[in-house]
Amino acid sequence: MQWIDALILFSAGLAAGFINVMAGGGSMLTVPVMVMMGLPGSVANGTNRIAILVQNLVATITFFRKGLADFRLSIALLLCALPGTIFGALVGTELDGPWFNRTLAIVMVGALVLMWFKDKATASAETEPHSSLSLSRRILGYCLMVGIGFYGGFIQIGVSLILMPVLARVFKMDLVRVNMHKVFIICGYSCVALAIFAFRVEIRWLLGATLATGTGIGGFIGATLSVKHGERLIRWLLRIVLIGFVLKLLFF
Repeated sequence: MQWIDALILFSAGLAAGFINVMAGGGSMLTVPVMVMMGLPGSVANGTNRIAILVQNLVATITFFRKGLADFRLSIALLLCALPGTIFGALVGTELDGPWFNRTLAIVMVGALVLMWFKDKATASAETEPHSSLSLSRRILGYCLMVGIGFYGGFIQIGVSLILMPVLARVFKMDLVRVNMHKVFIICGYSCVALAIFAFRVEIRWLLGATLATGTGIGGFIGATLSVKHGERLIRWLLRIVLIGFVLKLLFF
């Protein structure tokens, strides 16, 4: 790894970590950056999992240390997601070259659309204990978790934009519990996805560690700073950058 590569990855990680805290969707920046650096799509997809795993592990520990944990439900949701994750990761390791670029561009367009509706989608009108939910609602939620697991294992990008509305609307959780379960689920299935990618493609561990360092620092900065209208500004900047990435992936 050249020093310029390390600098680019660290900077991308720094921005992604900050974006994840302020708005969400940081992987929509890091994966395209690695592809633009010349990494094969499947390698970039797998290497990104290192930063995802580290970031969500730290978040899970932070929630636990603050007394916010419901491991019984978190593990149940994770177990539902894992079959999909395994299948999705196996598919993701096979996707490369122009097809990966096109798929990535389509996913980013979809994520951009979802970002417009994120606030409404995650604003649960009412909350209920899990034990009081109807059986049909639970079955629906568990089935959706399988699909979310597939998407997370396949490409990961923007998975929070799908997972958070499911936890909020289907399982009727408040946003604190949504985030608590979200980071546990993503941390858990990221372990499995990373193992599959590491077995089937050449993960760039040093690049991943550099990226993870940047996301960690960026997340800390984002959590520490309190900027008025910061999330709205970050969202608009992220959209502009992503539109540029989409055009590059599709036409250049």
